[in-house]
Amino acid sequence: MSVKSKVEQRIRLMLVEDHILMRMGLVSATRNEADMVVVAEAEDGRQALECFRKHRPDVSIVDLRLPGTDGIELIKALRRESADARILVLTSYSGGDDISRAIQAGAAGYVMKTMPLQRVLDAVRVVHVGGQYIPLEIAGRMAQRIQSELSPRELDVLRLIARGRTNKEIGSVLGIVEGTVKAHVTNIFAKLGAVDRTQAITIAVKRQILQLE
Repeated sequence: MSVKSKVEQRIRLMLVEDHILMRMGLVSATRNEADMVVVAEAEDGRQALECFRKHRPDVSIVDLRLPGTDGIELIKALRRESADARILVLTSYSGGDDISRAIQAGAAGYVMKTMPLQRVLDAVRVVHVGGQYIPLEIAGRMAQRIQSELSPRELDVLRLIARGRTNKEIGSVLGIVEGTVKAHVTNIFAKLGAVDRTQAITIAVKRQILQLE
């Protein structure tokens, strides 16, 4: 088999990471892997899109925090460029919100920079063949995030709380008794980890559950 054929059979990677030492580490690691090669590197979202269009990598490894760029929006943009774009998130952020948003945006895998290198390489291989790589510890955080999601009725109540309505007024608007409103408010506080209405609104806005009008 020719050298060219061997290269063509490798998993072609694009690294989107603004920390040069991290990129150098990944490039160095892949040199020891017979089935991988880095074909493009980018420091921000603009460069990433340009590199993607030019090189069409098999797997893009993307950090969520890039200069002047929201990593979630970059994932969406790469997926718009190609519905078959395979994206692995490699980041320092392990919050349930970040994980859920990345997967919803189109990422096929999510790994932490603190994980052993071998797990990152394993994730690349899984994503390359069309699989999804979510380590158990991260899957657990996603489950917690799902459990904390508000029901449609709780969202209705929260929106009215944000408008300054009392429990009685909320009950009147929604056609439910005040006791039921109180129960919804209690559930909202529990799911969001809030102690009062102001904190509940603040947390909901931060998580993009609620948009203030």
